[in-house]
Amino acid sequence: MCGRLGLLTAATVAIDGSRFKGVNAMDKNFTQGKIAKRLEKISESVEKYLLQLETADRQPATPEMKITRLRGKLDRLKLEMQRLNALGAQIAASGDKQISLTDPDARSMTSAGKKIGLVGYNVQCAVETKNHLIIAHEVINSGSDRAQLSNMAGQAREALGAATMEAVADRGYYTGEEILACEQAGVTVYVPKPLTSGATADGRFGKQDFVYDSEADVYLCPAGQQLTYRYTNEEGGKILRHYFTQTGICLACPLKDKCTPAKERRVNRWEHEAVLDAAQDRLDRNPAR
Repeated sequence: MCGRLGLLTAATVAIDGSRFKGVNAMDKNFTQGKIAKRLEKISESVEKYLLQLETADRQPATPEMKITRLRGKLDRLKLEMQRLNALGAQIAASGDKQISLTDPDARSMTSAGKKIGLVGYNVQCAVETKNHLIIAHEVINSGSDRAQLSNMAGQAREALGAATMEAVADRGYYTGEEILACEQAGVTVYVPKPLTSGATADGRFGKQDFVYDSEADVYLCPAGQQLTYRYTNEEGGKILRHYFTQTGICLACPLKDKCTPAKERRVNRWEHEAVLDAAQDRLDRNPAR
């Protein structure tokens, strides 16, 4: 109907996810980590009550009611330990990382902006950018958006009936595989790259500071030296090419402290890195996106 009314003429969509609370309290959601912490606290309580029982046994005048109450607490704690161990076994057997008792499909997740945890769902939406209509949505129970870009962009392109389309999303959607899948499907994406490099966090040059020369197949470092191709391997399902500086060059470089603590600087390049370079260049040229 929206299409017939001429409301879906934009060929650009914005994609984002929102966290919605399910009908499941946080204390009814369990992970192996939560179970381990609860079992540790229960063990501490058991030791405390056992010590109190030992003290009571050494004192003949201790009221029987107190001893009965302590034994009752120990029995309840032992039952709780059995329940938690059973839940842990259930999590391990299912292959899932957590379990929710009230709303089985809900999962514990954190809203990145508010840093507030909730047990619920991640609702993905694609909105066309002219009339701001939601044209595609999907409810998932993964707290991460990283694997959702190509899926939502594909649904949006189908809803618009467009052969090609543009999609914008925040840095939470950035993964090389998703950007590649979008490009292959005729979707031009604008997604900022998160700076997660350990070198950058330590105040040293990150990969973004090295310029790739496609004709010579070398990287140029901030000091103007070349990192040449050395070998190719597979890591995490990705084919990577590795580039090093020549032996001894980094040791004499005045910028070494800002670059690497190793003898030479190394940079790797994904076999489809050109797609990511093009995406970054496109974003740099269109900052309003």
